[in-house]
Amino acid sequence: MEMAIDTPPPAPPTPPTPSAAAGRQTRAAESVRLEHQLVRVPLEALRSTVRSNHRLAEKEIAAVVSSASAAPAESSAAAVDHLTSLVSRLHGLKRKMEEGARVEELQVQRCRARLDRLATACTGDDAEWEDMRLKRILVDYMLRMSYYDSATKLAEISGIQDLIDIDVFLDAKRVIDSLQNNEVAPALAWCAENKSRLKKSKSKLEFFLRLQEFVEFVKAKNCIQAIAYARKYLAPWGSIHMKELQRVTATLVFRSNTSCTPYKALFEQDRWDFLVDTFKQDFCKLYGMSLEPLLNIYLQAGLTALKTPLCSEGSCPKEDPLSLEGFRKLAEPLPFSKQHHSKLVCYITKDLMDTENPPRVLPNGYVYSEKALQEMAKKNDGKITCPRTGEVCEFSECVRAFIS
Repeated sequence: MEMAIDTPPPAPPTPPTPSAAAGRQTRAAESVRLEHQLVRVPLEALRSTVRSNHRLAEKEIAAVVSSASAAPAESSAAAVDHLTSLVSRLHGLKRKMEEGARVEELQVQRCRARLDRLATACTGDDAEWEDMRLKRILVDYMLRMSYYDSATKLAEISGIQDLIDIDVFLDAKRVIDSLQNNEVAPALAWCAENKSRLKKSKSKLEFFLRLQEFVEFVKAKNCIQAIAYARKYLAPWGSIHMKELQRVTATLVFRSNTSCTPYKALFEQDRWDFLVDTFKQDFCKLYGMSLEPLLNIYLQAGLTALKTPLCSEGSCPKEDPLSLEGFRKLAEPLPFSKQHHSKLVCYITKDLMDTENPPRVLPNGYVYSEKALQEMAKKNDGKITCPRTGEVCEFSECVRAFIS
């Protein structure tokens, strides 16, 4: 005879403790403050795409309407051919708008994925959240350092394609590569696409690009073409940048082989590096990105608590991150850590030296905790060997130091 056994219902999940919930809320707030570009970048990309699609539709429709009103009335065959070309043009516009709609949908999906990601900050697993954030920070660093293939591979392996902005950085890469090859056309096209937003931020990138193009004409000894270019593209900037215009137009007289410093600098190669830096600044400002990589910002936040005057003197122990050249360089612009009370830590045991474990000074001047020296003396018949210099002394020779 079979007996039915009632199984108890599964226990409800244990709610997080108040402290854990508060910690997650704090983490979410910090993420919004430190990583606002997580949501800002795809939103700006979506707005840019919508504006581009809208401009394209307005331009094409206006052209079709204007062309339709001017259809030839003399011959029906000519009118049919004309209307057929207009229909073909509208079909082309339809394909472009469908492609634009697909791009918009992908960007909306990316925005939604990031909002969902932020929502999990208060309810998700701590370890998983931190691991995902670290991977995003590493991908961001790789993209800014031009390691595009490595960034793409890491994103694919981690499944965070919707949480990163590879396509945006690739657009920037196209402009940066052109400027490094002494070409301004892609950068000017980028300025035209974002003209209204650059104007609001008072960007001078387009003006600098126009100046550089003028200088290139002068460098190639095409003075007539340079003058025509200045009349067409530089004259509109005269009301707000007259000093710069006067200086650059003087290159028509001084030429590229001049030794006069103010004008010689206009012909040097580092002007292109200046344009690259200016573009990067405007690009980051346009998309709400931090100019510094997120990895640098997080590392500097930790290094600020560790930096002391001794670090710049090369006196850091090997365990200190600032003993490495890379971290010291990253910490150069940071202030020193403000410490009201000094703390002495034993080099041997890493324990704090205080009244219960007082410091003792060896004859060679190095200081270690009393407990560490007593333990060493027990094992070596009262002998103390300095772990830094290898010098040997008796425990009785170690003088106690007092902390004031």
